[in-house]
Amino acid sequence: MVASRSTVLRWQFELVWSLFEFHLERLEADDFLWEPTGLTWTVRQDATGVWVPDWADSEPDPIPVPTIGWISWHIGWWWSVTIDHLRGRTPPDRTEITWPGSGPATIDWLRSLHKDWLQVLDQTVDPDAPTAFPWQNDPEKSVAHTIAWVNAELMKNATEIGQLRLLRSARNTE
Repeated sequence: MVASRSTVLRWQFELVWSLFEFHLERLEADDFLWEPTGLTWTVRQDATGVWVPDWADSEPDPIPVPTIGWISWHIGWWWSVTIDHLRGRTPPDRTEITWPGSGPATIDWLRSLHKDWLQVLDQTVDPDAPTAFPWQNDPEKSVAHTIAWVNAELMKNATEIGQLRLLRSARNTE
C-alpha cells in the first residue's frame, strides 16, 4: 500500500518533532541566552520587560550566531505566521511575536505550537491546494509544499538548538 502525501508529511513532521523533543527535554534556563561568541543575535528585554529579538531587514555580513533564545523566538514567529496563513487568518507582524523567556515558558510555547500544527495537519483536506505562503504568489506551490517547508525549517532550527546546547555543555566541562 502506498502512503498518501499527507501521511508521509505527517510522519516526517513527527520524526522531526521527536528529534526536537530530545533537546527540549534537556534545555536548562541558562542555555537560552548563552552567547557562544561575541557576534550573536539574541533576545533582550526592553524597558517594559518585553523580550525583543535582534533583527536586521537585510542579512548582515558576517552573519551573527543566534542564541537558543533567538532561535526559539524565530521558531515561534515563523510557525505562528504559518499556522495563521493555513487557517486563513491574518498573521501577526513579526514585532507582535514576543518570546516568553528562558526555560519552561518557551518550551511550553513551542509545545503549544506543535499541538496547533497537528490540528492544522488534521484539518488539511487537500494538500494539493495552492498557497502563497511562504512563497510570494507562486502558483506552483501547494499546502504540501508549505508542510514540507515547516518540516525542513523545524529540522534546521532543532539542529541549531541541539548543537548550541551540546557546545555549551561541552564548554562547561572544560
